Amino acid sequence: MTEEKKDNGAAKPTTAKTASGAASAATTPQEEEDMKSYYYPEREANLGEVKRGYGVWRSNTILSMIMILVPVIAVNLYYVYGKSDLFVDVFYKFSEMVLQEFESQPKTIYLIISVAFLTLMLLVLVISVVMSKRRRPVYLVDFAVFQPPEQYKITHEFFCKHTEQVGWFEQESIDFQKKLLYRTGLGNDTYFPGGITKEQPDTSMASAREEAMLVLSGCLDDLFAKTKIKPQDIDILIVNCSLFNPTPSLAAMMMNKYKMRHDCLSYNLAGMGCSAGVISIDLAKQLLQVHKNAVAVVLSTENITQNWYRGNDRSMLVTNTLFRMGGAAIMLSNKPKYYWTGKYKLIASVRVTKACVDDSYQAVFQMEDDKGNRGVRLATGRNLLVAVGDALKTNLTILGPMVLPWSEQIKFFLNLCQRKLSSKKIQPYVPNFKKAFQHFCIHAGGRAVIDGLEQNLNLTPRDVEPSRATLYRYGNTSSSSIWYELNYIEKQHHVKRGERAFQLAFGSGFKCNSAVWEALHDI
Repeated sequence: MTEEKKDNGAAKPTTAKTASGAASAATTPQEEEDMKSYYYPEREANLGEVKRGYGVWRSNTILSMIMILVPVIAVNLYYVYGKSDLFVDVFYKFSEMVLQEFESQPKTIYLIISVAFLTLMLLVLVISVVMSKRRRPVYLVDFAVFQPPEQYKITHEFFCKHTEQVGWFEQESIDFQKKLLYRTGLGNDTYFPGGITKEQPDTSMASAREEAMLVLSGCLDDLFAKTKIKPQDIDILIVNCSLFNPTPSLAAMMMNKYKMRHDCLSYNLAGMGCSAGVISIDLAKQLLQVHKNAVAVVLSTENITQNWYRGNDRSMLVTNTLFRMGGAAIMLSNKPKYYWTGKYKLIASVRVTKACVDDSYQAVFQMEDDKGNRGVRLATGRNLLVAVGDALKTNLTILGPMVLPWSEQIKFFLNLCQRKLSSKKIQPYVPNFKKAFQHFCIHAGGRAVIDGLEQNLNLTPRDVEPSRATLYRYGNTSSSSIWYELNYIEKQHHVKRGERAFQLAFGSGFKCNSAVWEALHDI
């Protein structure tokens, strides 16, 4: 079997033999040319330039100790070996002056002491209020994305053969899926759960649980290995999976497997679409404002086993060619020590839902077709574009003042005034978000989504490379795709201290959610 590079999970499509017994074939020259810009590049990360973890904590701790100890030692040396009488003389002279003044004008001294005391109390009160209102910083300590075993890899050839052999689809639907497969931006090596790839697909509850256990435990095991924390250290656990919601919940499944504490706060988010990963981050942020010195773990995934559509409605067949198996685990904390050892600090998170608009609400809709086959219907044509554009505009309008430099905000304001006051039709000014972010993690929802945002936000091919590469290598992994992209950025582009990464995801509802992270050190 052809091996892959394990450091970045990237490999070119090659001829291999999958566990399902189907021989994969390389794409044709024309298909390879079409896919070239979506290839997950094989570039090595120069780890020699990366300053990580303990080294950063050690260097900053030593510097802080020097800055504190040097002045203290200098003062003590001066007191012991210098003019020590100076301190005593000043103290006695000040005491004599206060006593003489008290004997001559006792009322004035009492008044001064009272005012000083009240001023001090007021100052303490103000400081207490300010400190109580101050939001606790939220640090991203580390994260891990699920790398499926080789046995779950599928190729275009296997997907096409399997679609024909299962006997669920009409020939027209088979041809439609084949045609769509080469246009979505997916590469020749993505991953499906074992239940779907069987000769007779197993979409039972047990098979779906098996997929969930494989993905979520795989993410958590990697996260524990990276951060060195134990399952019992987790104070808050949040799991998001839109389409598979068993009882007990997926959160309970993980708590049972890892024997987490009984007082661990667990949450299970369902039905919130591909943008649920950012919703989970925002929920963790809110909880970390309440619970001091806490550790939160977010698990983002989507379950494919029970959601491979077996009907012939074209609007519901699109998900079959787009969605693949994947997941991510993210550790967050508000503990001050992670300022030194964590990776990122959360700068902002914005959530926008357009569910009040009927067309937006129905843009991504789980339902049954006329023959009772359950699937997810995607709106086509103008309705979907309008829903995406409206949600994106609202999100960026809220986010802009939080992250954009003043120069861009002034340009936007002047353009707004000009459009309001002028009778001529003036194009709205689109702020240059590249002045606010250095790295972009655009949800890998499909080739058209990435191309559209690249054009509308005036991004370069390098800016959207992580999204295209992730789509090509792993497919649309729903809410976890933005973490595959950040993982790609760390390994291929590198992230310098102070640089910001922008995560943007769309989901059912219709939702547009975003998060902004600032690197705490070079990664």
